Amino acid sequence: MNDKLRILVWNEGVHEALNEPSHIGEIYPDGIHGAIAAGLRSYYPDAEITTAVLATDDEHGLDEEILADTDVLLWWGHMAHAEVSEAVVERVHRHVLGGMGLIVLHSGHFAKVFTRLLGTSCSLAWRNDGERELVWTVKPSHPIAEGVDSPIVIPEQEMYGELFDIPDPDDLIFISSFAGGEVFRSGVTFTRGKGRIFYFSPGDQEYPVYHHPQIQRVLANGVRWAAQPALHRAVPDVSNPARGWFEEA
Repeated sequence: MNDKLRILVWNEGVHEALNEPSHIGEIYPDGIHGAIAAGLRSYYPDAEITTAVLATDDEHGLDEEILADTDVLLWWGHMAHAEVSEAVVERVHRHVLGGMGLIVLHSGHFAKVFTRLLGTSCSLAWRNDGERELVWTVKPSHPIAEGVDSPIVIPEQEMYGELFDIPDPDDLIFISSFAGGEVFRSGVTFTRGKGRIFYFSPGDQEYPVYHHPQIQRVLANGVRWAAQPALHRAVPDVSNPARGWFEEA
């Protein structure tokens, strides 16, 4: 993969602005988005990696020009899904259908654009007791699993459990198990239109998960898989070719 990728890491930035939890500035001094971007830069030092948050501007840092110049968008959300404007949701949705890669992280399962793309509630079970999470690779042949330990051991993390109300994924790559007994489909892929989507759940704001080397490896692999920089960005459209058109080509 050419390192000249254009990667945008988007985060609500609300937890950081509210200093909630009170230690978030200690574990993520540059914000969750900053930590994710730093991890990606270690894999793609020549890529163009930028960040944006909800309060960047009226377009949440996701205007038409920026999205048109983005190969892969990483999306972290939690407490401000409702504050994302419908115009931005429509714009991101259109770009994903046209071929922009989308990586949805942690509570981004409730992001408007994700539920719209998947067409389900994306509801799940949760409990935040700081439990150990083991991320097991169940499709080691997938490019996103390349070089990834199985299991990835995360000492403390919010528990997500089944039932996860999503459509059957194209690929089930990772399943997590938790100290409390639950399991969760924590790494799944979908294709919508021409766009590739990867959902990966580890990474709650309470814990320094995005500093974990193996989590950084998964995200870097996810970017490589989702990116289609040579693809002409256009939403699949209805066509009405004349009979025998190919015989005249």
